[in-house]
Amino acid sequence: MDEECRNCPALCETRTQVVHGYGDVAADFLFVGERPTASADERGVPFASPEPSATDDGPDAESESGTSLRRLLERLGLCDSTSPVDEPVLENVFLTNLTRCRDPERPPTDEEIGNCDPYLTAEIRMINPEILIPVGERALMEIGVEYTTTPADELSLPADHATRIRGRGFELVPMVEPRDQSDAQTQAWLETFVDLMASDYRQTKGQRDR
Repeated sequence: MDEECRNCPALCETRTQVVHGYGDVAADFLFVGERPTASADERGVPFASPEPSATDDGPDAESESGTSLRRLLERLGLCDSTSPVDEPVLENVFLTNLTRCRDPERPPTDEEIGNCDPYLTAEIRMINPEILIPVGERALMEIGVEYTTTPADELSLPADHATRIRGRGFELVPMVEPRDQSDAQTQAWLETFVDLMASDYRQTKGQRDR
C-alpha cells in the first residue's frame, strides 16, 4: 500500500494523508465506505470519529453524540470501547474505503474511485472476508456491481439497509451512513447483524443468488 500515492493529483492537494485499510487481517467482516471522514484524514484510520471533546458546527461536522460506526461495533462486541480513537482495537473487523484520500468539499469522482480500485481489490483478496458491509449508497453501488449478480438499478439505500444480499463469493449487509441513520434504522441493522453473527454465515461463500 503506497503511503505517498499520487494517482489522483487533485486529492493530493487536499488530503492530509493517504488512508488505507485498518483492522483485523483475519476478519470475517469488511466494512467499505466511500471516502475517509475528516477525522480519518487527520488520524489515518478509516471511519475515525473526533475525540469526545471535539466540537465542530460546520457542514462537515462529525459528532460523538450521534451514531458512529465505532459505537455500532462496540455494541456488537467487535471494538474495544477503551481503545484510543487513532488505534481502535478491532476483533474480526477490517475497515476501508473506496478511495484513500479526501477532498473536504466534494465526493470522489468515478475516475478517483477507479484509481483506488486496485488498493480495495488487494485488501479484499488479502482479508478474504465472509461478509462485505457497504456503508452508504456509493459503496453499495460499487461493491454490489462487482460482487453480486443483482442489477445496479435494483440496489439502493435505504431500501437495502439491514438486508442480507448474497453475491459472488460474499454476502453483503448494506447500511445507511451511521451519522444519517434514524434510531429505527440503527436498531434494525444491529438486529440483522446480531442474527448474522449467530448464524453459520461461513456457509454463504460461493453462493451466487440474492
